[in-house]
Amino acid sequence: MKTEKAKILSNTTATIEGRDYKPSVNSKLLKKAASMLVAENEEKKREKERVVNESYPPLKLSGLSVQELQDLCKDLHQKIDVVDEARYDMEVKVGRNEKEIQSLNAKIYELKGARRPSLKRVKKTTDDMLGACTDNSKLMKPDFKVNLKTVKKEEEKREEVTDWRKNVEALSGMEGRKKLFNAGQ
Repeated sequence: MKTEKAKILSNTTATIEGRDYKPSVNSKLLKKAASMLVAENEEKKREKERVVNESYPPLKLSGLSVQELQDLCKDLHQKIDVVDEARYDMEVKVGRNEKEIQSLNAKIYELKGARRPSLKRVKKTTDDMLGACTDNSKLMKPDFKVNLKTVKKEEEKREEVTDWRKNVEALSGMEGRKKLFNAGQ
């Protein structure tokens, strides 16, 4: 490999501003890769044209009657419809898969949990720490319940619970309907 590089370097020298300049191996590799890429793209274009010409030969329209041209158009429209249906189905599948991917990514994010922020280090002097331990006012817990007002709850009026069967018996028949009618007036 070194001998190949040495041959390439020794064979290629250029003069820039009166100086002999040997291009680096990287620049030669980049030029070679660029030329290979162009050749590969041209080969892909030729292959694509060949496949299209094999699959769908050019239409021969000369010498066809009007009826035959109409039949050919109908046939082409049917083929286009089939291709459009297949394309639509694929688009729907892709959309469904994208939504599923998004929901799975959201679940992964939920399972990982939100990142906790890094806590800042608080510097305390020894006097502050000793003062916190010895100061009685800081050791006593405040009683928040001292200043609260007491509120009495009023009992709600509850209707007497009666036996529902008696109500049904009392309101059954025409007399019960008469009672309901009279009560409504």
